Amino acid sequence: MSTNISNSQIASITRLRLRSAWFFPAFIWHAIGSHRQTQRADGCLGAKVRKSRDAFWTVTVWRDVAAMRAFMLSGAHRKAMPHLVNWCDEAATARLEWTQPNLPSWEEAENHMAAHGKTSSVKHPSPAHAAGKSMGSDAIYSASIAAES
Repeated sequence: MSTNISNSQIASITRLRLRSAWFFPAFIWHAIGSHRQTQRADGCLGAKVRKSRDAFWTVTVWRDVAAMRAFMLSGAHRKAMPHLVNWCDEAATARLEWTQPNLPSWEEAENHMAAHGKTSSVKHPSPAHAAGKSMGSDAIYSASIAAES
């Protein structure tokens, strides 16, 4: 996996919030496996993960959509995906063409998610997720911080 990104690739951003701490051990097990998979995946040009407030974020950059889809539908990532519908009360994704030499910053990822993110199906949505907010509870948190300023 190279972190030198050039030309026009696809950046993928995900945001997941677990609905209960009970799911944390299994989630982390699958997250580690999925992250390791990115490090070996053909076409993955870079990947990073973080926990921010109460959500888990990923940013990956791919050579093309075909490489991204091949990753999504195989290995550890494929095994994790069916669980997220039950484990998460907020889930969202966003994609963008990426031509910069580095991965998108976390600020760029959050801004793109807020503007263009799409919520994913979950069985137990939070009120923010049910309202279609791709930033979920983070959008409410950010709005309350801005109101206090």
